[in-house]
Amino acid sequence: MQPPPAEPGMHESEVDTPALVIDLDVMETNMNRMAEFCRKAGVGLRAHAKTHKSPVIASWQIERGAVGQCVQKTAEAEVLAWSGVRDILVSNEVVAERKLKRLVALQSMAKVSICADDSGTVDRIEQMAEAARQRLTVLVEIDVMGVRCGVRPGAEAAALARRIATSPHLIFGGLQSYHGSAQHLRSEGEREQAIASAVRKTVETVEAIRSEGLACEIVGGAGTGTFRHEAASGVYNEMQAGSYIFMDADYARNNPRPEFEQSLFVLSTVMSAARDGVAVVDCGHKGIAIDSGLPLVHGREDIDYVGASDEHGTLALRGTSLKVGEVLRLVPGHCDPTVDRYDWYVGMRGQRVDCVFPVAARGMMQ
Repeated sequence: MQPPPAEPGMHESEVDTPALVIDLDVMETNMNRMAEFCRKAGVGLRAHAKTHKSPVIASWQIERGAVGQCVQKTAEAEVLAWSGVRDILVSNEVVAERKLKRLVALQSMAKVSICADDSGTVDRIEQMAEAARQRLTVLVEIDVMGVRCGVRPGAEAAALARRIATSPHLIFGGLQSYHGSAQHLRSEGEREQAIASAVRKTVETVEAIRSEGLACEIVGGAGTGTFRHEAASGVYNEMQAGSYIFMDADYARNNPRPEFEQSLFVLSTVMSAARDGVAVVDCGHKGIAIDSGLPLVHGREDIDYVGASDEHGTLALRGTSLKVGEVLRLVPGHCDPTVDRYDWYVGMRGQRVDCVFPVAARGMMQ
């Protein structure tokens, strides 16, 4: 790990850059808004830790009523469980024997559930659970056109649910039904249509599973771009939104944009201003994710971030100038992979550092 880039009490201008910064007041408002929505809608919030990778933030979400956390990787589940999170869903397939052994071992300190879309994967999970004399909860993941994992909805998913339920070493936990590609469809109509299709496939599958004499304790999915649609469906009972706490430039392109404000920034320093109309900051590819587009310069419509190399970001200035040493907040195009570049969060109240804490699950790809 790198040393912390700041200490409590510092002014923003004193923070070593590039640094990952949270506006704590805005993030808390975002967390409260989602928690209140889920309470009123009568659905659970299983917030996605792949966004924040932090037991600290997970605890703040659980304090506000979240039923638990989602993760995508075995190592993320370990970091959360070791830190006291007691209900974790790996909302992904895990097929390697060693990783499955690690997940089964976590059962001694947390309820850990996992997804599967293949009978061979279920066989491997069963073998690991039997060897450890444990019972592991398994959800069936269905393909609702998210262009990722998932068994076909309906009868095929019901057969896999029956396979899980008949094992003495496994517990059938319900359905994973997440439409990831719908989150960034730009118009509300497109998102509504995509989730309506996902809901139809999910309802079909719930009914097919019910015909097998089984019930779905969890029907989970939804994200920051579509959670209102899943919550209104009457079939989803757990929301798996993650980005809502931070937001990013790509979500801001949705129309209308989600009702959450930007709280996550990369603090960057102007390192060169030698040319008219151009400045260079100390944050490039290694400091901010650009897979969903280049970052924005927060609060500065007169400045565009126009290019990146490994360690440099190029700014185009329109009717303004910058001095070497000036500090700017950059809004990442994609929050999740940007977070994964940093060892520390710097929590700000206004322009003062309030707290510094680790991105504890950074780099946990296994």
